[in-house]
Amino acid sequence: MKERMLENIRNECIKVVDRSYPNERKVIVFGEGNPDAQIVLVGEAPGERETELVRPFVGAAGKNLDEFLAILCLKREDIYITNTVKFRPFKVNPKTGRLSNRPPNDDEIRLCLPFLLKQIDVINPKVIVTLGNTPLRALTGNKEMTIGQSHGKLIDKMQYHIFPLYHPASIIYNINLKDVYIKDIEILKDYISDLHQEKFKKD
Repeated sequence: MKERMLENIRNECIKVVDRSYPNERKVIVFGEGNPDAQIVLVGEAPGERETELVRPFVGAAGKNLDEFLAILCLKREDIYITNTVKFRPFKVNPKTGRLSNRPPNDDEIRLCLPFLLKQIDVINPKVIVTLGNTPLRALTGNKEMTIGQSHGKLIDKMQYHIFPLYHPASIIYNINLKDVYIKDIEILKDYISDLHQEKFKKD
C-alpha cells in the first residue's frame, strides 16, 4: 500500500520536473528504504554518483552515512533515505564544460518540497534526521536557521520531530567536524532508544 503510494508520488514528481525543465533530462533520485520506517533521513540533493546509480547517498558521503548507521545499530533497510531536491543541481565549467555539484536554489527547492512532504506524510515517521542546511530550512520553513546553531538538538514540528545533523559530506571537507558529528549521532542514538520504548524525549 505505502509502496504504491510512494511510487505514485514519484511518477507525479517526474512529470512536474519534466514540465519545468522541458529542454533538460533530469534524473529523479526519489528515495529508498523502509516505507514503514520510524526514521527518515533527508539530505540536500543527489550528486553525480547518486544520479548515475539513481540511488541516494552512494557517493563519498555514503561511506560516512554507513558509519552513521553502524553507530545507531541500524541498516539502510531499517530507515528511509531521500533528499529535499530530487535531481542533481549542477553548474558547468565554462572552460572545460565539466559539471560540478552546487547547492540547490530556491526555485528547485520550491519545486520539489511538496513531494518531500508527501513522502513524509505517507511514511509517517517519528523522527526526521535532516542532513545539512537545505532540508533543515525547507522543513522548518525558517531560512535563518543554520545547522551550526541547531545540530544535535531536537526540534518539534507538527506530529514528527526533526533532529538536525551536519551533512556527511561536510565531514569529508572539514575533518574537524568529525568529533561533533559523532557526538551528535550519540545523542540521536539516545533519542532512538527512547523511541523504541515509545517514550520520545522532547528536550
